[in-house]
Amino acid sequence: MDMARPITGYTADQLIDRLVQARVHLRALIDSLPAGGWLGPRAEHLNPPLWEYGHIVWFLERWCLRAQPDGGFASSLLGEADSLYDSSSVPHASRWDLPLLEPAAVDDYAGRVSEAVATRLRSGFGDELPYFAELSLVHELMHIEAWWMAFQNLGYAPPVRPDIAGVLPAQCLTFADGEVVLGSGADEGFIFDNEKWRHVVSVAAFDIDASPVSETTFAEFVDAGGYQRCDGWTEAGLAWRTASSAQHPVYWRRENHAWQTRRFDRWLPLGADAPMLHVNRYEAEACSVWLGRRLPTAAEWMRATGQPVFRWGWAWEWLRDPFAPYAGFSPDPYRDYSQPWFHTHGELRGGG
Repeated sequence: MDMARPITGYTADQLIDRLVQARVHLRALIDSLPAGGWLGPRAEHLNPPLWEYGHIVWFLERWCLRAQPDGGFASSLLGEADSLYDSSSVPHASRWDLPLLEPAAVDDYAGRVSEAVATRLRSGFGDELPYFAELSLVHELMHIEAWWMAFQNLGYAPPVRPDIAGVLPAQCLTFADGEVVLGSGADEGFIFDNEKWRHVVSVAAFDIDASPVSETTFAEFVDAGGYQRCDGWTEAGLAWRTASSAQHPVYWRRENHAWQTRRFDRWLPLGADAPMLHVNRYEAEACSVWLGRRLPTAAEWMRATGQPVFRWGWAWEWLRDPFAPYAGFSPDPYRDYSQPWFHTHGELRGGG
């Protein structure tokens, strides 16, 4: 294991409370599933919620109760847990066909695991437990975000309706040549392995918009024939557009000669102060070119976050960079978090 393991900034009781609160958020989504929603449709980009719920509990148990100093794992509280919920060995397409536990049985498994983890945390942190508890926390939060994605994708009514609109100032920020720090250090609390390690990068002079592209601005691109023209689209983007027959963003429709966007189960008018969501990298690139701009690099984006007027965190934002390791990268114990996806995905920053 990496000797430079970051140390958590939470006490045992704070970690326990955060794990409880994450489960409250998950429970709200569970309680909002429609009839038949425990399995849902088969899709490459989704998991059956019944499998995903068990997987979240399995992950917490695996790393906080079962992990051994020699790299092995003790037995699970649930005899068949590994054969059902180990995402590294259970093929995605098979997850709808497994003999999954009924929801009440997963509830029981979850309760026993959470109680045991809380007891262990209160009995003493040790060298590795704080890291694995926080890893399990952020893992659950990431799956919760995946549930929100699924609710949007499938048109389910969510437990609450977040307001994504605000004020998007039409302002351009200008930066001279300079430097920016990318990555994180072991003194900054929990980090993912793709953040190892902190290093300084030179950044040439650039300018960047202070706000994400709005829905109404993206509509101007669509209405100008953005999905019919070739300029601005990469070769891969054109191939995707042809294969998908895309003529506009996935959750848009024309109603009474005006564009509408679907937010979960409701159709709403576009907003001038709503950031553009739910477009892939190809669409973002093409719109940027149409606007006479380009996507920022990670270094440019990070440097811009130092300016209070820069509106980040309203949406995941596409960058020019591929998702790739920093020099000297080494995977953490959960090796599947970053390493399998390097060089096949684009980098995102911001927040969902």
